[in-house]
Amino acid sequence: MPATIQRIAIDPTRPLAAQAETGHNRWHEDVTPVLHVDPGRTVVVETRDAFDGQLSPQSTAADVARLDLGPVHPLTGPIYVNGAAPGDLLEIKLLNIECDPWDAWGYTVEVPGFGFLRDLFPEPYIVHWNLYGDYAESPQLPGVRIHAAPFPGIAGLAPSTALRGEVTRREADLAARGGFALLPDPAGAVPPHGPIAEQGLRTIPPRETGGNIDIKHLTPGASMLLPVYVEGGLFSTGDVHFAQGDCEACGTAIEIRSALHLQFKVHKGEAARRNIRSPQFFRDDYFADPVLAVPRRFYATTGFSVTDGVNESENLTLAARNALLAMIEYLGTRGFDPQQAYALCSVAVDLHVSQVVDVPNFIVSALLPLDIFI
Repeated sequence: MPATIQRIAIDPTRPLAAQAETGHNRWHEDVTPVLHVDPGRTVVVETRDAFDGQLSPQSTAADVARLDLGPVHPLTGPIYVNGAAPGDLLEIKLLNIECDPWDAWGYTVEVPGFGFLRDLFPEPYIVHWNLYGDYAESPQLPGVRIHAAPFPGIAGLAPSTALRGEVTRREADLAARGGFALLPDPAGAVPPHGPIAEQGLRTIPPRETGGNIDIKHLTPGASMLLPVYVEGGLFSTGDVHFAQGDCEACGTAIEIRSALHLQFKVHKGEAARRNIRSPQFFRDDYFADPVLAVPRRFYATTGFSVTDGVNESENLTLAARNALLAMIEYLGTRGFDPQQAYALCSVAVDLHVSQVVDVPNFIVSALLPLDIFI
């Protein structure tokens, strides 16, 4: 390997807890760096799947029902970027993604109690995907071919002590008000003991420093910009997707293991100077095959903020829900049962905010690219 390339290697047959020197699954400023790297050097980062090896090509819906959410998500890192300091802006250039170089398999699951339509889909479900280079097919979704558009679901930096405290406070307040929030919990944590396990932030939501952003446009060629809160930035990544709809409706995409090729650049003082407090990203070409980036052929459904004869005002969540439910009904006319359709929406359907000015009814459109059908 050329001297300019550094690599974090993992054993994909072992869970993160058995190879804890390669990563972590809680966000905390005291996680020990796995690697130190100079800006401009290429780093290859091998990653585990989102459920940390709990599923295999032989897994069934019963296995999905028994999943332990404590180890979610196993992250590789952190990487200490030399010269990065609080107030800086860290640029992460995504050069390439090797999609599951070990056995060319991925999965999509519907986990009870999780997902956008969790109230309507309480039963576990799994779709197995065979990866064929630039596309994937599944025996559970016959007649469907999903083209590769891989990206890291999670890419983020460590919070500062102050930011972590603020996040903990506001998420606890949300949970107390009946909201869905996973609060710090040492069960399944890596490292398993001490302040990191007990106080570390869970990886499910995105936050100011990035994290589980699930932005499908972050395919190779994209650059991500993250505000730095601690010395070295402490970058970690994982939860890589082979492809995903712009919604990830059921809570998972085509989940895979991977090897990401990255480069870092430090923009001194730019986050503070420009008051950047959340992730930003850019690229100079299509984020995927142009047919997928701008579908040549598609079918779309719409939703607005009306339910059961009641009109709510400016409710994007309800509009998105109605658009998605209409798409699931449409896919039923093409022969898919509701759980198949829900999974297909998660990996291929894009939710678009079509308008937010025609009060009281915002419109969300769900776009299904028709070229996925073979």
